[in-house]
Amino acid sequence: MRLHVPSVRIIVLFLSLTILSSRSYSQSVMTGDGKWEIGLGFGPMFFLGDLGGTAGIGKPFVKDLDFPLTKLSKNIYASYYPAEWLGFRLALNHGVLEGDDAEAPNKGGAEVDRLQRNLHFKTSVLEGYLAAEIYPTVFFEKYEELQGKFRPYGIIGVGAMKYKPKAMLDGQWVELQPLRLEGQGMAEYPDRKPYKLIQKEIPMGIGFKYYIKENMYVGLEVLHRQLFTDYIDDVSTGYIDPIYFDSYLSASDAAKAKRLYYRGTYTDPLTRPSVIQSYQRGDPTENDAFFSTILRFGWRLNGDDPGSRARRQMRCPVFY
Repeated sequence: MRLHVPSVRIIVLFLSLTILSSRSYSQSVMTGDGKWEIGLGFGPMFFLGDLGGTAGIGKPFVKDLDFPLTKLSKNIYASYYPAEWLGFRLALNHGVLEGDDAEAPNKGGAEVDRLQRNLHFKTSVLEGYLAAEIYPTVFFEKYEELQGKFRPYGIIGVGAMKYKPKAMLDGQWVELQPLRLEGQGMAEYPDRKPYKLIQKEIPMGIGFKYYIKENMYVGLEVLHRQLFTDYIDDVSTGYIDPIYFDSYLSASDAAKAKRLYYRGTYTDPLTRPSVIQSYQRGDPTENDAFFSTILRFGWRLNGDDPGSRARRQMRCPVFY
């Protein structure tokens, strides 16, 4: 399903919500109104996996980010606040993750092995999660109104992501999971199980909100996703003997698999495909992950202001 939203539509939606919010007079959630929020978010999404990276030995987290491959993610969410200090968020996000060994610099260190490995991937990501937001500074606030307030928070939850890793072959993006490039599901490699294209995740992060009006805020959030798979990039363990592709795949897919499982440019004669099985293709000791930095815009869905309720009560009754 295509989830791309044209920028013009997003801008129109943002302006419409801003205009509507300017016509309302809202109250703090402490008075019983404003327990619901809706919002939009935009920001870069960063892949943390086996491919690409910076100079030296590959390291987890930010050291191995490939900034040239970073794409913008789009987010929508709704939150419910049973109390000022606690909220529950339901969110839907869409983005793209990408990794490429060609992005590693050539400084003569351990990164040269990744350059010669020459693997790459790209995948669209559709993500949904439910999370709790905790606002510790609420207990130190001295007034109920929201306008002008700065509120930091922490967030943690559970969710699921759908993905589909692909690689470029003859000018087309080819799906990698059906090709079993590391022998997943083959009897000859019993320890390599097939991976699913829907995975569980634990989103966790920190952020802040700043209320520019009683019922409108802007914010910034860093959200990390802890995953339970090492196959977001279709790379995890080692090379296999390519003869088995013919036994498990159609002739067409076997031909693709033989070209995609090994894409190395090694100059050492010992790393030719005939003996490549003894070499490392990926690192199975670390699962993949990703995180995003999100610029957020949100609106509180408040009840009527006291003035409008009073005016309504003063109207003459209508009889039918």
